[in-house]
Amino acid sequence: MKKILQDLFAYKTLSRQKAKEVLVNISKGVYNDSEITAFVTVYLMRTITIEELQGFADALLELCVPVSLPGYQTIDIVGTGGDGKNTFNISTLACFIVAGTGQKVVKHGNYGATSVSGASNVMEQLGYRFKSDQGQLLKEVDEANICFLHAPLFHPALKAVGAIRKNLAVRTFFNMLGPMVNPARPGFQLVGVYNLEMARIYNYLLQGTGNAFTIIHSLDGYDEISLTNDTKVITQQGEFILTPAQLGKRAVSASDIYGGNTVEEAARLFLTIISGEGTWAQNAVVLANAAMALQCTGAYASYNDAYLAAVESMESGKALNALKKLQELQ
Repeated sequence: MKKILQDLFAYKTLSRQKAKEVLVNISKGVYNDSEITAFVTVYLMRTITIEELQGFADALLELCVPVSLPGYQTIDIVGTGGDGKNTFNISTLACFIVAGTGQKVVKHGNYGATSVSGASNVMEQLGYRFKSDQGQLLKEVDEANICFLHAPLFHPALKAVGAIRKNLAVRTFFNMLGPMVNPARPGFQLVGVYNLEMARIYNYLLQGTGNAFTIIHSLDGYDEISLTNDTKVITQQGEFILTPAQLGKRAVSASDIYGGNTVEEAARLFLTIISGEGTWAQNAVVLANAAMALQCTGAYASYNDAYLAAVESMESGKALNALKKLQELQ
């Protein structure tokens, strides 16, 4: 590691193969915590290259516990995290709205490293038991239309750096990797990114997968459709800027989508919103993200049709039923 750090401190970059090798070694416990912390810190001080990110992703996917859900076309809705905004669990709520429409969802998530409550925090608080058993995951997707993959269970390298990330409590390149390494390899992805540089990198990487994807970035720094500002949207068909009015009828304020101060508070907020009792602003933000995900699947003629399907999922109680069914299966 010393030679690698010296090269990085001299402003050199890693090849795809070398980046892969480093992350494989991290997962095997080859380096100590101080070496890993120094390595991670480099990428807080400069932009990661596409080759480096690809290499890190190669390592995680090669080492991961694979998930097979035969017969299902699944979607993941995931943000890179690390935007520092501490919103409520918008992406995870959107997953249940989408599941309520009948679309199969395989949500990949982790504990919050820079926010109070990541996807894993809130799912655990809601009674979900993390698992890697194929049969159980398939049963959840079959009966509840959704399952949850707690990233450290499937990625040894993420488990190896969990404590370091928590202690650093700042955005690292591991935030960037999450959306790229869902072990179920979903056919559709809605990916939220925290800046335009990451949007460019993800566009390049996702174009190479051949899968349908939509990348979203709120221009005021959110890694999701926040409705607090215009949203940059990137798909295989091109790039667009959409307004809050186009996506969610009207704009909301940052305070409207605040996520609370504890995991317990985040879970209570989650249940309030999924039960259809959220504020207008909370509902609008969740529905906009769910609608964008549904449009990504190609099952709807327009964004408006997808939005109406999301509204029906929430208002009919189907989204809540998906959560209840998932809870029953634990």
